[in-house]
Amino acid sequence: MNEPSSGWLEGREHVLGVRIYYEDTDLSGLVYHANYLRYFERGRSNFLRLAGVDHTRLLNLADPMAFAITRLEINYRRAARIDDALMVRTRYDALKGARLVIAQRILRGEELICEARIEAACIDLGGRAKRPPRDLVAAIAPFFAPSGATDAGS
Repeated sequence: MNEPSSGWLEGREHVLGVRIYYEDTDLSGLVYHANYLRYFERGRSNFLRLAGVDHTRLLNLADPMAFAITRLEINYRRAARIDDALMVRTRYDALKGARLVIAQRILRGEELICEARIEAACIDLGGRAKRPPRDLVAAIAPFFAPSGATDAGS
């Protein structure tokens, strides 16, 4: 059985292709603004999946955990349209206590469509922040920016 594509890793970045369908657009024929958040979510989830972190496994831990978005900054640069082939590029930049810092971009070819800076907190099922399990940290730590480095690419 073929699995749907989870994208691929390029260095520190995860890349996920997204095709725009009629259902993604609004009356004007442009991608509805909230759908970009869905594409970003897919990028973050598939990055973790390829790094070996499975959401279902996190929920099945003795002390279950999940992620909650605590901060989102989004900049819309251009409009995407039906049939566009977009690339969602995701970087997990840092872990600060229970918070993950994530940079994401959506591109059509080389053209920047949308970009976001996101903070996600690891939480227990009661909604309280908690440090992520060591194996999760070990799986994504190789993708973090080197200490003191800054990436101006997003």
